[in-house]
Amino acid sequence: MRATMIHAPFDIRLSDVPDPKIDGPTDALVKIVASCICGSDLWPYRGENPVAEPRRIGHEFVGIVEEVGAEVRTVKPGDFVITPFVVSDGTCPNCQAGYQTACQNRVGYGTDLADGGQGEYVKLPFADGTLVATPEVPDDAQIPSLLALSDVMGTGWHAARAARVKAGDTVVVVGDGAVGLCGVLAASRMGAERVVALSRHEPRQKLAVEFGATDIISERDDAARDAVLELTGGVGADAVLECVGTGQSMTTAFDVARAGAMVGFVGVPHGVEPPIGVMFRRNVGLAGGAAPVRAYLPRLMADVLAGEIDPGKVFDLELPLAEVAEGYKAMHERRAIKVLLRP
Repeated sequence: MRATMIHAPFDIRLSDVPDPKIDGPTDALVKIVASCICGSDLWPYRGENPVAEPRRIGHEFVGIVEEVGAEVRTVKPGDFVITPFVVSDGTCPNCQAGYQTACQNRVGYGTDLADGGQGEYVKLPFADGTLVATPEVPDDAQIPSLLALSDVMGTGWHAARAARVKAGDTVVVVGDGAVGLCGVLAASRMGAERVVALSRHEPRQKLAVEFGATDIISERDDAARDAVLELTGGVGADAVLECVGTGQSMTTAFDVARAGAMVGFVGVPHGVEPPIGVMFRRNVGLAGGAAPVRAYLPRLMADVLAGEIDPGKVFDLELPLAEVAEGYKAMHERRAIKVLLRP
């Protein structure tokens, strides 16, 4: 089979690798129908995270179950499944509490236990605790939105939930990538009265408005803070979604938060230090982290299948798997919000 390998910064290759095989009672073998490139995949691609040796990459995919181990009960061959970006057993205390990304037996993709997701097949353990089957095989038009549930929509939802967004709130979303745009959609769905998207890119601004943004601010840093304060009569936002993961984005998130607000953070942290002094003086809270998308999947899947949300619109470039290197380049150069790959 073919699978995507990262060899070094800016060196992505599609390679022939051994076909995966079921070797444990909780395993499932999934034939990938669609996968995608995540913003967090760009950290090693850009050299921000080290790449010690060539390895499989990718953690977002949907597909058809081909084979299951002897103990698997919730999915069967022929099922169309959505796969969260972390493999979880579903039974440990953390999973039972709804935080599957902190599973005590967590498995990452691209390891000996679970294949990387940007390929033709994936073998993974803990099928019952990880995979979510749709009621029936969806039509092709629904696949992008179902794929978005494997990470970005659930992550945007987690940011809004962590920020305690409620009806009538003014919400600011820091970050206009796929997660930030899904955060706009989540805040709108949760009843926010005003959703302010910080974005400098016209295509992303347009999608933010389509997802429910009421205001767009294109400035950055102090200018963005001043613009938010002007919009809110000098008060700031009731809730802030930090969807980037840099020191600059975290600073902006706290700058635009009113006293007593919550910042929900889901950007993978790189060079971030929480401003404890600001949090203390202004009673601004911070919550979030790696999104337990498995916990949100049943609800969000129902919304997609009912036509109530369409997060798949974040995919603005679709490529065959053979052109995966071009997909990485397009996202790195911000020519694409998010790239969908078809085997």
